[in-house]
Amino acid sequence: MSTTAPSRPLPSVVQVGLSRTGLEVKQFFREKEQLIFTFFFPIIFLAIFSAVFSGTDFADGVDAATYFTPGMIASGIFLTSFQSLAITIAMERDEDLLKRLRGTPMSPQSYFIGKIGLVLVTSIAQFGLLLAIAGLLLGVDIPSSPDKWLHFLWIFVLGTASGSVLGIAFSVVPKSGKAASAVVTPVVLLLQFISGVYFVYSSLPAWMRTVSEIFPLKWLAQGMRSVFLPDGFEASEPGGSWQLGTGAIVLSVWLVVGLVVAQRVFRWTRRDAG
Repeated sequence: MSTTAPSRPLPSVVQVGLSRTGLEVKQFFREKEQLIFTFFFPIIFLAIFSAVFSGTDFADGVDAATYFTPGMIASGIFLTSFQSLAITIAMERDEDLLKRLRGTPMSPQSYFIGKIGLVLVTSIAQFGLLLAIAGLLLGVDIPSSPDKWLHFLWIFVLGTASGSVLGIAFSVVPKSGKAASAVVTPVVLLLQFISGVYFVYSSLPAWMRTVSEIFPLKWLAQGMRSVFLPDGFEASEPGGSWQLGTGAIVLSVWLVVGLVVAQRVFRWTRRDAG
C-alpha cells in the first residue's frame, strides 16, 4: 500500500513579495553607481543650499541647513520611490527581465511588495545617513519629542508607499528603458521646484502653490517641515498651519489611486511586444 506525501501549500503573495524584497535589496547594494546617487544626491544638495544661504534667517531663528533638511528628506523619499521605480521597472521591462518573471508563480502583487520593500529599506538608510550628516556636520537640531517622531513615522510610510505605487504606475509611460530617465526626471524636477524643496515654499507664486497642492511631494515636504522645524515656524506657512490632516488625506488618496492604476496598467512586457 503506497502513500502519497501531502503536498506543501504554495507560498502566499506576501511571502513571495518579502522574498523578492530580499533579492531586490541585494541587487540594489551591488549597483555602486545607483547606490552613490541614491544616498548622496540629497546630501550634496543640502550642503550646497546650506552654503549658498548661509547667514540667512528663515524666521523663528531657523538657519538654511535646518530649513532645507526636511525638503531634502522628502525629495530623497520621492527620488528613491517614484523616480527610481519608474526608471528601473521600465528598464527591467525593456531587458525582458519582467518577461522572465512572468513565467514564474510570482504575481504582480508580489512584485509590487518587493519593490515597495526595497524603497522602504533604502529610504530608511538614506534618511539615517542624511540626518547624521545634517546633525553632526551642519548643526541641525534633531527632534527629541516622541510626538514629532510619531508624525514622522506616518508621513514617511504614506510618502514611501504612495511614491512607490505611483512610480510603478508611471513606469509604463516611457516607451523604452533608454527613454525612461528622459521622461521621468523632468517630472520629478518640476515637482521639486514647485513643492518647496529648493525654495522657501511661502515665497513661491500663489498659482504655483495651488498647482503643487495637487501632488504628493508638496504634502510630504510640508509634513517633514512640521517634524524638523520649530513649532513657531508653522505661522510662516501659507495656510498658517502644517495642515497635517489635509496632507494625510492627499497622500492616502494618491496611494489608493496609484495602487489601482498600477494594477490596471502594469505590464510584464513592452507595449510593442504584443
